[in-house]
Amino acid sequence: MTAISATEARANFQELINRAEYKGERIVIQRHGKAAVAIIGLDDLKLLEAVEDAIDSETLRRAIEENDGFTSLEAISAKRGNE
Repeated sequence: MTAISATEARANFQELINRAEYKGERIVIQRHGKAAVAIIGLDDLKLLEAVEDAIDSETLRRAIEENDGFTSLEAISAKRGNE
């Protein structure tokens, strides 16, 4: 993983896109010396979303089991926030 400043990212945006897309590089952009955002390739994004979906599915399954099959989205969200 590479970390660069926002100023450098702005100046080299196309190069950063190419590095993420073709080399699979993960690039962290820092603002005032602190990590702010990241540029990742589409494959990494899809993998992250699949992991999030799996976590959401597991949370929903547990909530349904604990509530005899009935629950609300609000209850799931509240419970997930406490984990």
